[in-house]
Amino acid sequence: MAEPTASSVSNDCAVAAVRLSCLCKNFGSLSALADLDVQIGAGELFGFVGPDGAGKTTLLRILAGVKHSTSGEARIFDEDPRQARLRVGYLTQHFSLYSELSIDENLKYYAGVRNVSRANFEQRREALLQRVGLSEFRNRIAGHLSGGMRQKLALCCVLMSDPDLLLLDEPTTGLDPLSRGEVWQLIRELVTDGKTVVIATPHFDEGQRCSRVALMQGGRILAAGPPSELIKQLGSTRLEIRCDKLQAATRLLLKAQERPDIAFNEMNVYGDRVDLISVDPAVVQSDVQTMLSQAGMSSYTVSFAEPTLENVFIASLRARGFVEPECPPFPFAGASAQIAGEIAIEARQLGKRFGHFTAVDKVSIDIRHGEIFGLLGANGAGKTTTIQMLTGLIKPTTGEILVGEQCGKLGTSEFRRRLGYMSQKFTLYDDLTVAENLAFYAAAYSLDASLRQQRVEWVLSMCELSKLQHTVVGSLPWGLKQRIAFGASVLHQPSLLFLDEPTAGLDPVARRQLWRIIRDFAAHGCAVVVTTHFLDDAEYCHRLGLMIEGQLAAQGAPGEIKTAAGHQFSASLEEAFISIVLQTRTVPV
Repeated sequence: MAEPTASSVSNDCAVAAVRLSCLCKNFGSLSALADLDVQIGAGELFGFVGPDGAGKTTLLRILAGVKHSTSGEARIFDEDPRQARLRVGYLTQHFSLYSELSIDENLKYYAGVRNVSRANFEQRREALLQRVGLSEFRNRIAGHLSGGMRQKLALCCVLMSDPDLLLLDEPTTGLDPLSRGEVWQLIRELVTDGKTVVIATPHFDEGQRCSRVALMQGGRILAAGPPSELIKQLGSTRLEIRCDKLQAATRLLLKAQERPDIAFNEMNVYGDRVDLISVDPAVVQSDVQTMLSQAGMSSYTVSFAEPTLENVFIASLRARGFVEPECPPFPFAGASAQIAGEIAIEARQLGKRFGHFTAVDKVSIDIRHGEIFGLLGANGAGKTTTIQMLTGLIKPTTGEILVGEQCGKLGTSEFRRRLGYMSQKFTLYDDLTVAENLAFYAAAYSLDASLRQQRVEWVLSMCELSKLQHTVVGSLPWGLKQRIAFGASVLHQPSLLFLDEPTAGLDPVARRQLWRIIRDFAAHGCAVVVTTHFLDDAEYCHRLGLMIEGQLAAQGAPGEIKTAAGHQFSASLEEAFISIVLQTRTVPV
């Protein structure tokens, strides 16, 4: 497999909007950026793509003139970033809209900050609000806007000064796929208008929408160039294997991966398929077909697809000698796969009203032991309310919830002991150390003393935190907090596990590792429910439920959801999601 180039990042454009020369940034002994050489042409859509901690935000702050580099040089339109600030619009990760002000008042405030004349303000305000579809909502308080509307308003505020260069730091994080698509449509229109857009994102699928990208890890550029060229440089093909006995097929492929004569060098297991990356796909296809047929599996398909930027990222890491750390198996006690297939929790015609508003309407789902079930939907679709009812936090207005024998009865102490829950917003105590957080959860779940130390040591090993167990959690990176939070939620070996955005902030390697652990829990009989906006994560689920306006619009395996939307198996789940939403919804965005 060829290694994608990562030397100087240039598009050989005569007019450069951004130039970086040997740029470095250190925070004490920590190297946040190292020897970046980048040239971005005027009118280009350029993406810095990588996980949390890769250095993307630090780089954008230097370009915005907020921070100084330690060494090297950054130039914006051939000026120092601090001198070029009036030509730059900077959208931070947590852009400070004033929630108590209306859309119009927020725009007026930011126009005043950037010394925009009244005439220009009136003209730009009308054009921007029309472009993003917010004209009729101009008097609505910002705090009452949906996530997608808030992000579009934030972009309008940044655009009020008519900047030549836009720096966007994770502009779609936390948005549902439909809102995310609308923000990207706006970004493409801005580039068409001649704006230079530099975007930082942890999502590799978003990187593929850019004209050029730089894949980053640890403050360095691993690979750079047009996404299609980087994928081509791999010299590989992705094989998608689907089989009616997927678990058995997966075990065969895992054993085959250890053989020296096998011709694939990467394997990833999803909810209804296995992906292999190979430089010789025809040979691998023949080997896989022979292997499955000899094992008595006749119902399977092997198809070819293009690798992704995530595959490029993983290959670039491995080319630099990266070895994926081994994760120890969870110390299960008394778990059995024999309960797989039994219903863990079932909702029948579930409904919830808040006054005159119906948040959930006649939802019927069953979640089985041994299954990973993904609950998807736009912001406000009713996912959170459904989860709150299934976990016993709120009572349904109509319908009933049945709990399987392995989980106890809803609302009882037995049910709570068998329930695991990882919240996106609150799980860990930031002012406690890692060890203190884990000790608290072990005690809260009344974990037997004979298992407590063993399970805590497993979390520390899984997170590679043995030397940092006495570190205060608040000082740790977000991605590491996510892994600790997951470990805390499974310390007591739950039989029903709810995970809210479990992989937010994780790099691809840690993300894959976490999904292997989740699959292991499912294989030991745990029923897992995942809510996510990241549809690449939804591919790891065995079944999905798509909620729209409080109702369940579609259910099935990822491939079944795609075909229900009129797409092929190899299409993206995001395309299918948007198609179903547009066909089903009754309320316009």
